Amino acid sequence: MHSVIHNLIDILTLNRVSDTKFVGKSQDLGFPKVFGGQVVGQALSAAVQTVPEGRAPNSLHSYFLRPGDASQPIEYEVEFIRDGGSFSVRRVIASQNGKSILVMTASFHIFEEGLSHQEAMPNVPGPENFKSELSLFRKHAEEIPSKIRSLLVADRPIEYRIVENQNPFRPRPGLPSRHMWIRSVEPLPDDELVHQAMLAYTTDYGFLETALQPHGVSIGHPKLNIASLDHAIWFHRPFRLDEWLLYVADSPSTSSARGFVRGKIFDRAGNLVASTAQEGLIRLNK
Repeated sequence: MHSVIHNLIDILTLNRVSDTKFVGKSQDLGFPKVFGGQVVGQALSAAVQTVPEGRAPNSLHSYFLRPGDASQPIEYEVEFIRDGGSFSVRRVIASQNGKSILVMTASFHIFEEGLSHQEAMPNVPGPENFKSELSLFRKHAEEIPSKIRSLLVADRPIEYRIVENQNPFRPRPGLPSRHMWIRSVEPLPDDELVHQAMLAYTTDYGFLETALQPHGVSIGHPKLNIASLDHAIWFHRPFRLDEWLLYVADSPSTSSARGFVRGKIFDRAGNLVASTAQEGLIRLNK
């Protein structure tokens, strides 16, 4: 298994210290702050391990309270809210040094037959028509500030192929929408939790940037302060993250230094497998 994939699975596999307490390692991506997707994925992993067998996550809602320290482990405390006949609810608090950095509420549901409909998948070219975002960073490596160059051109566990790709250091104003093909760079285990936790990790990356596109601003802007404030995911249908998924994002509003984005995730057969929503801080410092 590719080293970056093995490392990510290891990061999302927590050490259980009691019935309700878990400890996770922090992933050092070269930045002082912990990547928000890591905390969401780990919190989901903690919650999953406390629910009755046969119940899979159907939704989660997270609030980022403080930046996490990438040099320290994270403690997760799971609170049992409810175990009903078909649903379970858990609350998870992630903390470092006695201070909460994230709170999540997650719902779990048994499989049930029922009515079914979904929005149609957008008609966009397949992933084979685009180069990865990583290859774009490497192509324009000389334009990346030296202090973060090695971080942006390093190997990644998830490959992103963005339909509306452009040089992030020469952004042009565009529509507040983007389409990203996403897939793990290596096959993953046949474990539903691995795919769900890894998707939770993945959906935080590049999502909020959709709200920057109408303004011709990218994450490479030297005066930009951008951070996730909350993140929600709804799991609709089974999926595999080691097969291509289309992540469709749009931003209906940005105001008061906050951007709002919505997402839909489809498999290649056109099945809507998950939906997401997020609000984040978007502040241009003077």
